[in-house]
Amino acid sequence: MKLGCLFLRGEPVDLLKLGETTAAHLIRCVRATKIHTQSQIGAVALVLKVRAMRMSLLSERNLFSAEAPDVAPTASLSAPLQVALVAVLDAMLQRSGELLSVKDAASGRYVHVNRAMAEALQIQPGRMAGSTDAELLDAALAGTLRAADQAALAHGRPLASEHRLDFGAKAHTYAALRTVVEVEGRSLLCAVWTDLAPERQRDHQLQHALGQLEQQQRANELLRQDLSDQAMRDPASGLYRRARFDDQLRRELDLSTREHREFAIVFIELDAPGAAEVRTGEAGSQRVFEAVGRLLRSGTRAMDASCRFGERRFAVLLSGVGLATAHARMEGLRRKCATQIVVQEGIELGFTVSVGVASFPHTAQAQEPLVGACEAALAEAQRRGGNHVALAAIPFETGLR
Repeated sequence: MKLGCLFLRGEPVDLLKLGETTAAHLIRCVRATKIHTQSQIGAVALVLKVRAMRMSLLSERNLFSAEAPDVAPTASLSAPLQVALVAVLDAMLQRSGELLSVKDAASGRYVHVNRAMAEALQIQPGRMAGSTDAELLDAALAGTLRAADQAALAHGRPLASEHRLDFGAKAHTYAALRTVVEVEGRSLLCAVWTDLAPERQRDHQLQHALGQLEQQQRANELLRQDLSDQAMRDPASGLYRRARFDDQLRRELDLSTREHREFAIVFIELDAPGAAEVRTGEAGSQRVFEAVGRLLRSGTRAMDASCRFGERRFAVLLSGVGLATAHARMEGLRRKCATQIVVQEGIELGFTVSVGVASFPHTAQAQEPLVGACEAALAEAQRRGGNHVALAAIPFETGLR
């Protein structure tokens, strides 16, 4: 059975089309009809409740009129159904926590407030009926509400506004939707008040949650980058592995070729281990690798690239540096290595390095010849007995392009 439809003597009666039929007449019809279903029983209960609410609405109207003539139904809705719809709306607003107030537009006196409105203002509903804001609230708030009411009346259409209301120790911000309803030549100002605190609290919680998610995403990204970076580093020296150096070398070669600038590459190899390092075994060698890694990280710039190139070999790419400058820097590194003291199990471990230096474009103008020239320079330093820095030969016919 559809909403608002009742079966009398087997014929459907639509409540929306009752017209002049009053609640009392409908009840008499129902009493003469046998009720067969629970839906029909519910419909009869609704009608009985409509009649009671209609009487309640008429009694409220008596607050402003010495006489209480019967409320004529509108052309589209019967009086009982109008009251029923008002009751349903009131129940919905009450359930959602919204406030409802109805005022006489001319006098500003309350005709009706729902329980939520009375509880919010901490005033008994019976005291509010027939009173004005000026009689119930402080002058400043009453003036603000009266101005908003007047604006809604002048606007002629539903008007939304916000109001901050202080109830005891708590302050609430409400969104009020006001509209004017004409009933039998009388203007009623209806307002629905929605507390914005829950919505703003949800927005705040949502923003807080989104902020936490963003922080977590940033932390995850940093962790991912850190793990990726660790995977590309040699655990002993803390330097990048050879694959990173090869990639950096290709990039630097392309950039320097386009911009006609120079750079240098360096191969550094630990000389043969001394007796102390041999005695301490793998642990001693690891301590030496750590020391070389620290020296390379502290002696190079962020734009340079240092890596562990082999078992006892390291490589450095010096961006924007020529052959002479690279030689001077590597000579300083060689001296630091020769004077560095590493201790393992109370045993002092000394070490020296052999260094080969080549540069682009003086030594070579392509990657493979450049690496080959650096290898040859390193071999020359080792041939001299180690603990030397050797420069790659510069072909006579090659110059800066």
